[in-house]
Amino acid sequence: MKTTIIVQNLKCNGCAKTISSKLTDIANISEVIVDVEASKVSFLYEDIDDALIVKNRLKSLGYPSINDKNSVSAKAMSYMSCATGKISTL
Repeated sequence: MKTTIIVQNLKCNGCAKTISSKLTDIANISEVIVDVEASKVSFLYEDIDDALIVKNRLKSLGYPSINDKNSVSAKAMSYMSCATGKISTL
């Protein structure tokens, strides 16, 4: 099945690179597409529990869904995830 999660704190391709690499590591998750302009992360999953794992992974990276609180710590994590993504593209 395919789903899309609208996330907070998604600012650039560095963020997108980190999100893509961290989500493709999850079993049963494939075809991860990150739309920076729309702040959307789309992917294929096999079971609803897999989709919940993705949502939680996004939150732990600093990209909570629009339904979750965007805490100061989430914003800080997103900056670190963004920097990691930018460095990995060098």
